Amino acid sequence: MHKLYLKRCAFLFILALGVFLYSSPKVFAHELSGYAAGELRLFPNEALYPGQNEQSASFAFQPEYYHEFKSGSSFTFVPFVRVDSGDQERTHFDIRELTFLWLEEDFELRVGVRKVFWGTTEVLHLVDIINQTDLVENTDTEDKLGQPMANLSLSRDWGTVDLFWMPFFRERTFAGTGGRLRGATIVDEDRVQYESAAEEWHSDWAFRYSHTFGDLDLGLSQFLGTNRDPTLLDGTDSSGNAIFIPKYEQIKQTSIDASYVVGDWLWKLESLYRTGQGNDDYFAWAGGFEYTFVGVLESGMDLGLVGEWMFDTREEEATTAFENDIATAIRLAVNDAASTEALLGWVQDLDTSARFLFLEASRRFGDNWLLTAELRTFLNQPMEDFLFEQRDDEIMQIELAYYF
Repeated sequence: MHKLYLKRCAFLFILALGVFLYSSPKVFAHELSGYAAGELRLFPNEALYPGQNEQSASFAFQPEYYHEFKSGSSFTFVPFVRVDSGDQERTHFDIRELTFLWLEEDFELRVGVRKVFWGTTEVLHLVDIINQTDLVENTDTEDKLGQPMANLSLSRDWGTVDLFWMPFFRERTFAGTGGRLRGATIVDEDRVQYESAAEEWHSDWAFRYSHTFGDLDLGLSQFLGTNRDPTLLDGTDSSGNAIFIPKYEQIKQTSIDASYVVGDWLWKLESLYRTGQGNDDYFAWAGGFEYTFVGVLESGMDLGLVGEWMFDTREEEATTAFENDIATAIRLAVNDAASTEALLGWVQDLDTSARFLFLEASRRFGDNWLLTAELRTFLNQPMEDFLFEQRDDEIMQIELAYYF
């Protein structure tokens, strides 16, 4: 965790706390919630690289403190901490959210640290660029670090406009020497490089228009600033060992995301055009459908069929594993009192024999306990494939969380 970032968060916390204390007589809601979780990661195959641990266990804690004022304005604080036995880089602390919301009839202003999600597709979230990926949490890239920002939102009959100013950049987290789900070469985050002379203090900007037109949900976005997806440069450490050095470039990204409901069909699309990353500009898109059988087999269960295609015009030069792939999945919602759900999916590379299989399932126990399980396995990875160096990192992850 960057020391300057911690100081910045501390300043924002003190500022927001001062606003809260000054206005405390007007506060009518104090809410404390969150969860504590124990997690076990099991790897059936032996580690490929020196220093890696075969299995790991961890503990995570994420409380949430929320205050609402009579005016409708609010204050939210969500810290997160994980302690992991297998990878010292996975033992980390983050402020997921520390936000003061100023609510008026004509606008909403959010200042502090937040998480913002853009996107519609299941497997790959192309356009989701505001927050940095917390890669040590999970390789599915759905876990995000809190992003310092000011966000002005204007909602009108013709749509919602959001303006974002992000004064500080968050570096991506990477697995350390003891971690699994990594390649043979360690990413040295201490030798990070930036294209901008301002480095992590470069101001990033984003604009987004979103609106619902009947059954169509549409989002149009523009981002200008530091790329969240670093280019990994070859380097060596003081002992002459090969390392990767992350470099964060200045990019411009124009994107669209849309979802359209037709009966039991849900059609989804994410697409972007990006300049500034590498030598060539490029297009990328992910899109497909989800069809839901409601009350399948005359039961209370719903069964969804998912199909998506992901493509990146950089092809073999892409910095993602999904440069020309199709994904299929089955989603089961039991609709019982325990909220039992499961998602079984398969991703096939259209240019090679590489395949990726995943299973995600969850079930509640009582009012407070949630059990989740994830299985990910790599099949037939050729040497040229993006995920070849993780070919033996099949993983079963089990988490038991207590929500309060």
